[in-house]
This record gives sequence, structure tokens and C-alpha cells, in this order.
Amino acid sequence: MPALDLEQTYLSLDGQGQVRTHPAAGFWESVDENPTLLGTLVSAFPNTEDWPQWEMHPAGEEVLVLVEGRMILILDEPGGERRVEMTPGSTCIVPRGIWHRALVPEAGSLLTLTYGAGTQHRPL
Repeated sequence: MPALDLEQTYLSLDGQGQVRTHPAAGFWESVDENPTLLGTLVSAFPNTEDWPQWEMHPAGEEVLVLVEGRMILILDEPGGERRVEMTPGSTCIVPRGIWHRALVPEAGSLLTLTYGAGTQHRPL
């Protein structure tokens, strides 16, 4: 198998050792109806601007790894908002059920591992 570009091909993992590949083109438009998608999604994104909405993953935690740039992750926790400054190599675990978004003061790239079943979005 050739090397993959995680910005062009996403991976899904079943937690039992199985991995599937998914073309990034058109992925999000049909993600809820994709019968081949396994539990955890691995993907990479250019991280160039503030996230335009909040997101929340009710079924599992999310791992965010900042590869390049700078990012401020905002977690809407029961006790109030918490901000986590991220620099290259930083990793943050977003707990299941916690709304989160990010400010991006310096463009870069982000690697995500998301147990995304039931993911929800809400406006800022």
C-alpha cells in the first residue's frame, strides 16, 4: 500500500485492529450514511482560521494533536470555559460530551482522532 496523505484520505479504526480508508472528498456530506465507517476517525486538516462553530462528541473522547502553528482550544465545561494553549506537538484530550471550539492565532495543521458517532454542532 502506498503512503497516505491524511488530508486527502481519512482512516477509520474499529478498536480491534481493523483500519479502513475513506477519500476525504465528499466525506462530510455523507458521513452519517456511510456504512463502511468504523468507530474512530483519524484525519489531518490545515488549521488556518478560528473554528466557525462549536462541536461535541457524545459517544467518545477526541484527541487533538497540533502539528504546526498555534491554537487555543476552548472547552465549555460544567464549571465554565477553559482555554488550553496549544503549540506544535501539543496533544489535548477533549472529554466526551464537552462542547469545544478553537481560536487559531497562527495557521498550521492539526491531527485528530475522533470517536465521532452522534457528533453535534452549534453556532457560536
